Amino acid sequence: MDRGVAAILMVIAGGFIALQSPINSRLGHAVGALQGAFVSFAVGTVVLFVAAVLARGGLGRIGAVGEVNAIYLTGGILGAGYVTMALLSVRSLGTGGVIAATIAGELTVAVLIDQFGWFGVTQQVITPTRIVGVILLALGVLLVVKN
Repeated sequence: MDRGVAAILMVIAGGFIALQSPINSRLGHAVGALQGAFVSFAVGTVVLFVAAVLARGGLGRIGAVGEVNAIYLTGGILGAGYVTMALLSVRSLGTGGVIAATIAGELTVAVLIDQFGWFGVTQQVITPTRIVGVILLALGVLLVVKN
């Protein structure tokens, strides 16, 4: 995929994440926090199932999931953790605070993943510039979250 198209798609996906926190918070307020997270994932699962069935290739090699290293099956657990934490935190941090903290956590862990080449990504050394970027982002979180 073209890098420009990928960047635009990720900006749109980032907007989805910003929408997701307050929407899930209201759902959680109505039905309970963990129940709201469950409903959110159940709806997402149905949508992904329909999309996979309609896509060229259908469910493809879904049966090969048993051959995958178990670490690569934890994405759903990580996603459930994020959705639940965002659902609980948005009332006290606000949507901007949740997103700022999310991005700071994402960038910090992403820099470590790149540094060590975890999960098969191409290694990218932590440079002083990258460290400054993480620090500036952390300062930005403090400014957004602080009342």
